[in-house]
Amino acid sequence: MDWLLVALGLAILLLAGDALVKGAVNLALRLGIPALIVSLTVVAFGTSAPELLVSVQAVLRDSPGIAIGNVVGSNTANILLVLGVPALLKGLGRADDDSRHTYVLMLVVSAAFIALCALGPLTWWHGLVLLAMLAFMLGDQFRRARAHRAAERAAAAVDPEELEGADPHMPIWRVVLYLVLGLVGLPLGADMLVDGSVALARDFGVSETVIGLTLVAVGTSAPELATTVMAAFRNKADVAIGNVIGSNIFNLAAIMGITALIAPVPVDREFLTFDLWVMLGASVAIAPFVLRDWPLNRVAGAALTAAYLGYVASLLI
Repeated sequence: MDWLLVALGLAILLLAGDALVKGAVNLALRLGIPALIVSLTVVAFGTSAPELLVSVQAVLRDSPGIAIGNVVGSNTANILLVLGVPALLKGLGRADDDSRHTYVLMLVVSAAFIALCALGPLTWWHGLVLLAMLAFMLGDQFRRARAHRAAERAAAAVDPEELEGADPHMPIWRVVLYLVLGLVGLPLGADMLVDGSVALARDFGVSETVIGLTLVAVGTSAPELATTVMAAFRNKADVAIGNVIGSNIFNLAAIMGITALIAPVPVDREFLTFDLWVMLGASVAIAPFVLRDWPLNRVAGAALTAAYLGYVASLLI
């Protein structure tokens, strides 16, 4: 029953998150918000909504291990699994210049997050610091996007039809329906997933932290994995790598920033001595592929995937 609750909660989360993105994107475009701003804010926040709701729900239910484990585990899985599996299947090629710039920001945010955790528990002022870094990143990306498009003598806006979930012909009733489904489904799915995860941890005699770092983290990383696999088979390495890097920044700066504002998040010692450093080490490990133009080939993909399996095994043994 606990497994069914987790699976059902995860399915509702993913479907509700997709519905929220579609509804919010099309509503923003109808309100006249430039597509470039929509892509940097609405889409980014919408795709991270499942992780956000899980972390908030977990900390409110006095399960901080799941809250922070979800984020740290997702970031580790994004690097080792979400990049490793597509590279193992197809190879990802080389990253572009924009990915290199964002990658450096990801390393800075990751290091700052570890420093804040060392000063934990994470409280409202830690959350403000994280959200300030998020605001800087969004502003930087907006300036770079405008400059890039101006250099190409194009309008400082993306084609609305290129946005995830955008449909210029979507009737307004469907926009409202997507928003309602997303706003109702997200807290419902998060509640079920957290309840099921806590019960599984109790049943199998493992900590909630381990469940958050593994089951919950991999589940909420499923959309990134699907997107990256598709990008690999379409030979769009920049999309795949950029998606992972952007997701990791949002997980740390936005999700943990907002969660820390809502309620204090205690940081277990095991995070400070092991899991946070695995997350940072995984991020540093892909530096040659992002900064030095090394292709993420099948050998690299096998190494990343094996490293993730080894990490999960070390948590469960």
